[in-house]
Amino acid sequence: MVNVTKGILVECDAAMKQFLLHLDDTSALGKKFIIQDLDERHLFISADILETLQAKVDDLMDQISFPLAEKGM
Repeated sequence: MVNVTKGILVECDAAMKQFLLHLDDTSALGKKFIIQDLDERHLFISADILETLQAKVDDLMDQISFPLAEKGM
């Protein structure tokens, strides 16, 4: 019997993968979303959590970046 699961293949660096694994382990998005940890750069995740996950990653990027001030010339 074949089991089919709708999901999305995510390719990321090691730091982002650790962040995603942490979100999955702590159920920070309300449920587990990683279907399969494939290798050091790839995860297979549930397709229905994508929008929420993108918002969480955008929030993280906003927290760790800083605005560049324009220099007066």
